[in-house]
Amino acid sequence: MKLSIILSTNNGETNWNAFRLANLALSKADTVSVFLLGEGVEYQQASSPRFNIKEQVEMFLQSDKARIIACGTCMAIRKQGGSQECPEGGIEDLYNLVADSDKVLTF
Repeated sequence: MKLSIILSTNNGETNWNAFRLANLALSKADTVSVFLLGEGVEYQQASSPRFNIKEQVEMFLQSDKARIIACGTCMAIRKQGGSQECPEGGIEDLYNLVADSDKVLTF
């Protein structure tokens, strides 16, 4: 299955659960894309010992069937630059993810 997850919150527990689900899907041989939108581009700021988002993202990025794309406009609004964990993309990338996915989930 091709699964796309749209993350539009910076809530630590929600983002931790989204990446836990993404990692489970990868373990079942699915392809998973995460698109960061709005506050979602700040997802790593909410990492904590209780909701270790950083650990989940590191595990996620180890797979060749996983990718993260962040809304470049949303990043610019927050004066953020791209990185491996938060590479810049655009709204067309989001459209393509939705069009090519079997399932789309939003958090």
